[in-house]
Amino acid sequence: MQLARVLFAALALCAGPGNLLAQEAWPQKNVKFLVAFAPAGPADVIARIVAQALQDKWGKTIIVENRAGAGGNLGAAQVARSDPDGYTVLVTTSAFPVNVSLFEKPGYALSEFATAAYAATTPNLLVRMPGLRHTTLPEIIAASKTENLAYASAGIGTTTQLAGELIFKILAKADVRHVPFTGAAPAVNAVMAGQVPLAMLTLSSGGAFIKADSVKAVAVTTAKRLKELPDVPTVEETGLGKIEAATDIFFFMPAKTPAAIVEKFNADLNSLVAAGALDKAYEAAGVSPVTFNRARAQAYVGAEIEKWGDVIKAAGIKQE
Repeated sequence: MQLARVLFAALALCAGPGNLLAQEAWPQKNVKFLVAFAPAGPADVIARIVAQALQDKWGKTIIVENRAGAGGNLGAAQVARSDPDGYTVLVTTSAFPVNVSLFEKPGYALSEFATAAYAATTPNLLVRMPGLRHTTLPEIIAASKTENLAYASAGIGTTTQLAGELIFKILAKADVRHVPFTGAAPAVNAVMAGQVPLAMLTLSSGGAFIKADSVKAVAVTTAKRLKELPDVPTVEETGLGKIEAATDIFFFMPAKTPAAIVEKFNADLNSLVAAGALDKAYEAAGVSPVTFNRARAQAYVGAEIEKWGDVIKAAGIKQE
């Protein structure tokens, strides 16, 4: 995994040739954002927020199209095969760096992409059904030794599942069974209905339910407590050790896209974030903005490949 990280990070400097003219000229026509997941998910929500803001900046229409399937792989493969002219952009999640290790054949190679932007992030958190008598993470871990406990997630290979496996199986050595669903909505519904006692969710998918007291937050997977949930401890505060696990939103272009175009996309999106143009929409979506330059964003994806690859291997996770 170390080699994959280094090679992928190196690609940050290897986008196709570009010059100032290409940077000034693009875009000259409509741009398509191809979202690798179904409508209403984090990638789709952020794609539409960013599309509206960049449309206003560029004066060009951005079409948002969903191409869900295979955990984000179908959409990624389609963009990998598209013309490298900057007019087809992949919008995906942490599934992109995860799937490299999760799938034997994801349908694309890392070398086929240049990271255009690391746009947003939302932390993962553990929640419980309101009636569960074990209210803290240490209590839940202790109870798992004598009780059949389980947690729901948005699906196999999502960072919510990986965070759950990291907490329970790797750090706590606890037998808490994973129950995958086909998205965050059915996962949280199962907890509210008492079908599964626990769930790993993102703040963007679970925040409203916590606010409504439909589920109870147990712990967050961040280095510090969240301002949205100041009374909820971090996993590290519960004594398990440091963990940082989030669901991120990325924009990718085909690797041979002129470097000037990729740089312009990155700079234009970051300028909107820096100006506060996306703040209200991002906050409503339960995500935080990120303004990494292109090289830093690509290096971050490389680090995520290594981190989640190690978790997948240690936990023995397989795509079924």
